[in-house]
Amino acid sequence: MAYSSLYFGIFFLVLFHSCYAQIGMVTNPSDHQQPQHRLSRQSQCQLHNLNALQPKHRFRSEAGETEFWDQNEQQFQCAGVAFLRHKIQRRGLLLPSFTNAPTLMYIVQGEGIQGAVFPGCAETFQSPSQQSQHRSDHRQHESFPDQHQKIRKFKEGDVIALPAGVSHWIYNNGQSQLVLVALVDVGSNDNQLDENFRKFFLAGNPQEGLVRGGQRQDQSQRQSRSYRGRHQEEEESQHQESDGNNLLSGFDENLLAEVFNIDTRLARKLQNERDNRGAIVRMEHEIQSPEEAEEEQREQGSQEEEEEEDERSEEERRRERRRSRGERGSRNGLEETFCTMRLKHRTDSSFADIFNPRGGRITTVNGFNLPILNALQLSAERGVLYNNAIYAPHWNINAHSIVYITRGNGRIQIVSENGEAIFDERVQEGQVITVPQNHAVLKKAGRQGFEWIAFKTNANAKITQLAGRVSVLRGLPVDVLANSFGISQEEATKLKQNRQEVSVFSPRRGSQE
Repeated sequence: MAYSSLYFGIFFLVLFHSCYAQIGMVTNPSDHQQPQHRLSRQSQCQLHNLNALQPKHRFRSEAGETEFWDQNEQQFQCAGVAFLRHKIQRRGLLLPSFTNAPTLMYIVQGEGIQGAVFPGCAETFQSPSQQSQHRSDHRQHESFPDQHQKIRKFKEGDVIALPAGVSHWIYNNGQSQLVLVALVDVGSNDNQLDENFRKFFLAGNPQEGLVRGGQRQDQSQRQSRSYRGRHQEEEESQHQESDGNNLLSGFDENLLAEVFNIDTRLARKLQNERDNRGAIVRMEHEIQSPEEAEEEQREQGSQEEEEEEDERSEEERRRERRRSRGERGSRNGLEETFCTMRLKHRTDSSFADIFNPRGGRITTVNGFNLPILNALQLSAERGVLYNNAIYAPHWNINAHSIVYITRGNGRIQIVSENGEAIFDERVQEGQVITVPQNHAVLKKAGRQGFEWIAFKTNANAKITQLAGRVSVLRGLPVDVLANSFGISQEEATKLKQNRQEVSVFSPRRGSQE
């Protein structure tokens, strides 16, 4: 009896420690998920010259187009990322799909709705079925509301996060073209295939090059294409092979019919072998408007976009109360459940972290205000500079920064460890440039202003400034500065004190770009 009690006690102790460790991994992923995977590509970060890049591959669809930047570019290889842009026409649907790595998207233009399907979560939202909305008056029959997972509304300036392997779709229900850019972190630990972008479609027959980000192309096709300029994108053929390119296409039609309990005729339709519409298709009927969906969800007691902002504010208040009590900032796992986690954060002026009325603003989206990013190990920074304003020179302490120019133009300088300017050019809307970790970068707006979105390869990316009120030089003693630069103490004092602004600097009088 004593032995059995002893065995039971040991078993209970081992079980307790095992469960506690797993709970810690889930509730505090940022403490365990370190970006060690990026160390494997150190040899690919010997960057001596950078270029502002334009998209290289373009794939046209029925209701839009998808563009990819060349993933083989050394700066993308260094950061371990892929970059793409979707342009979706009104009533265009980006087919349900998922990627092999975490994705962070930014809405450049337009508005729409988006759905993400998390495995194991219930279909707790309802929409009227299209059948009931469009049935004939002579054929009345009973219809049931369509049950599904949450539909989220988004608009220009929103950042949307998606974990690897989570199926999602996007629909443009606005009055203009929807444009979004996305960074895919193919270097993440969540991607255990290889360092190439892959997109898995649940339906449709997208071009073969699209599902691989333009990486896999027939050699004869490449040789037959004429040279059309260094920065001009190449337009991919829309010709489709007889076999479909979605996940269901490779299965035997008889097995599909058995799995879904349907006939083989419908099973063949699921494989979309003769479908030439591409990855973005035009909807025959409008999806229920977000306003109607939100109203129904409120009646069901569900959380809406406005309530999400209230949750965010409440979360910040709880964090402030913990800080005031001197408690640690770790989450207990109950603040945000897997099935109801927020995927979206706004970056408009009301959410700015730094604001200068004469210079512009900076808005940061990270693991603190969008907790799902702690699992994805990604973050974002939106910058808006007014006429001739400057974003203080700084370096990223713990992340690479992939910068996409959303509006206007400006000058960017990037300096490496040996004091060499590896990039010093004017950039404009639609270009992408990578700022490697620890490399100093300075941005100055042109006369029309300068706006960008920067995706960073750490959930809580940090920067150190070289100038301004919170700069590294302000933290050094005057004597250290004077002797380091070989200047007088008076000059060292001016160096420390002359710029009182924080991060966004207003232009000096007479300054032009």
